[in-house]
Amino acid sequence: MVFFLGKGGVGKTTLSSATACALARQGRRVLIASLDPAHNLGDVFEARLTNEPTHLAERLDGLEVDIPHWVARYLEQSRVEIKANYAYTMSLNLDGFLDILKYAPGTEEYAVLWAIEHIHQAYAGAYDLLVLDTPPTALTLRFLAMPSLSILWVRELAKMRERILQKRTTLLKVNPDAAVLKGATGKKEDRVYGKLSSIQERLRRLHDLFARESYLTVVLNPDELSLMESLRIREELNRLGLTLRSVCLNKAIPTAALPGNLTERFRDFPIFPSDFRLEGVHGLEGLGQVDVSGLTGHLQEA
Repeated sequence: MVFFLGKGGVGKTTLSSATACALARQGRRVLIASLDPAHNLGDVFEARLTNEPTHLAERLDGLEVDIPHWVARYLEQSRVEIKANYAYTMSLNLDGFLDILKYAPGTEEYAVLWAIEHIHQAYAGAYDLLVLDTPPTALTLRFLAMPSLSILWVRELAKMRERILQKRTTLLKVNPDAAVLKGATGKKEDRVYGKLSSIQERLRRLHDLFARESYLTVVLNPDELSLMESLRIREELNRLGLTLRSVCLNKAIPTAALPGNLTERFRDFPIFPSDFRLEGVHGLEGLGQVDVSGLTGHLQEA
């Protein structure tokens, strides 16, 4: 997977689209997907995109992830699991709780995370490369952080559940007829512990997908604001154990003149410039005029 990161307005959609087109022209089967709730991938390709792959050009398909659909899917999955694992929820207003959960911190991030997991599982075998146009920095960093942070939480919950099972075993030895304590006493038989283990494994696979199987590049413009945000992205990725692979300088005038502070601050990274186009970039013809040869060459080597 190739992730294009960066603040809003720097040209992530344009460069990800141009890169996808270039790779397709080189003979690679490519799927480009927009994760941004405010999609404009379809506008760039002058095509109507949906939650399923749409043919854009030879060896190139595209889709726009329907974030509300994935939020609803995440909430429904939560509803089913809560009812399956906790019988006492029948006396609670579960629908009211899930209505509130819809707006809870983390819900959108988990929805995007499961959408990425679905894209990888459903389409990685059909394409040589998956290119992802991401939302602005805040949401992107949050969903990239979700696997690492959630693994810690789930690990502690699993330990807590293990202690509950141990106490249940002890109490049942004292009073084998205690009705309130009926249920599994071992980790292998306990549905809750089993679910926590499966979630932990699922999150670990996603972290490995980001850390070991993905190419992360940051897009910025030749201005101080996007440079500073790109530096924050690099620092945050380092904290998450993720590796930034390259820098794309978009809207450079001219492309050969890289700002000195950029080359100094990103001296350990390859920097690939793209020239400024006042009229913007639209359609396959316009995307084909964007020079992304340096980036595609680096991708081929990765």
